[in-house]
Amino acid sequence: MSDADPAFLSREYNNRELFPDHPRHFARWQADSARARSTMTCHLDLAYGASAGETLDLFPSRKGDGSVLMFIHGGYWRSLDKKDFSYLAPALVDAGVSLAVVNYDLCPKVTIERIVQQMLAASAWLYRNAERYGMDEERLFVSGHSAGAQLAAMLLAALWPAYDRLLPRDLVKGALAVSGVYDLRPLVHVNWLSGDLRLDETAALKSSPAFLPPATRAPLYLAVGGLESSEFKRQNALLAQRWKPVLGGDVAMPGRDHFTVIDGLADPANALFAGARRMMGLHK
Repeated sequence: MSDADPAFLSREYNNRELFPDHPRHFARWQADSARARSTMTCHLDLAYGASAGETLDLFPSRKGDGSVLMFIHGGYWRSLDKKDFSYLAPALVDAGVSLAVVNYDLCPKVTIERIVQQMLAASAWLYRNAERYGMDEERLFVSGHSAGAQLAAMLLAALWPAYDRLLPRDLVKGALAVSGVYDLRPLVHVNWLSGDLRLDETAALKSSPAFLPPATRAPLYLAVGGLESSEFKRQNALLAQRWKPVLGGDVAMPGRDHFTVIDGLADPANALFAGARRMMGLHK
């Protein structure tokens, strides 16, 4: 990436500048999420590790086949919170899917590599504790948005028995990655990000799922908004090409930007929700 144009990359990856109405979406997410937590059965701030950021909110479903979807929020690994995404729970729970929305410590307090390790710990915690909350440990899936999409893809590349010999190699049964960055090397050249992320070329490559092999045959589903920048569309196409043997589908999301695209996961009539159901084998 030595020939990268920093000015071009700064524009292409600056979603808050590209879509200046993002505060309205953030406010809507927060209001809808507060309503979901106040009206639904939920277990909040369950600790999957020892640090302050290692918690999750669990919304169990009393119907369905025990499927659980772990959702990882975005924010360039340095902002946002699980509480902003409780609004995804009503539609998923009603469809028979338990939802676990996970937090992680944020950059620059930690590195992206450390956040990947935290997502391994969160996945392992859900596997070990699934039965306690009426879920099936053999039906664990993951979805992520933006930075969370990179983390979701990394979980499909995880060598679970190397992490813990008691875990199955196919612990995560599928992933839906939405509007992610899968080659982190361009971010080294984005000046408003690089300081917080503490990335160099070596660290960026190590946390880039586009340059790692999927560890199992678990399906990967991808999506990117039709209104998003050329770089986010390129990132989506890159992972689709690199992981073609396990690609289950690339969900078209016309008319959606980087922030509105994830709302599809809260709408049973949306293609993204349908893609999640296909990824979990619930569409038949």
